[in-house]
Amino acid sequence: MNAMTDPRELIAFRIGDQEFCVDIRSVREIRGWAPATPLPQSPPYVRGVINLRGAVLPIIDLSGRLGLGTAEPSARHVIIVARVGMRTVGLLVEAVSDILGVSEEMIQATPDIGCDMVRSFVKGVLPVDGRMISLISLDGLLPEIELEEAA
Repeated sequence: MNAMTDPRELIAFRIGDQEFCVDIRSVREIRGWAPATPLPQSPPYVRGVINLRGAVLPIIDLSGRLGLGTAEPSARHVIIVARVGMRTVGLLVEAVSDILGVSEEMIQATPDIGCDMVRSFVKGVLPVDGRMISLISLDGLLPEIELEEAA
């Protein structure tokens, strides 16, 4: 098998009634929701920070970052701890739904809807069991300059 046919593992999660996924290799752990300490002057989608085993972890409200409205975290919400570039951040999502094994051929191009913002976040779309799951690029989601401000 070569790199084009080797399956990639993606972790799928829900935000509202939509499903998204990220490459599982960038995920460090999944943990339950814990209230974050707000940071002054941070972007609206930065919930604040939590203490993760002695490290300060910025929490990004993925719903807010994707323009889907700010999440109201409940006990069912989870934090996906992920590596983005040189930083570790927490991504607030409603629930993790699946681990998907997909080939590159299964990933369809992001529809051209004339919005560069969408294309900077969504790297492709996966039709899986009648559902449409958007493949998110974490690098496009959290520009380095904004990460500097968040931490």
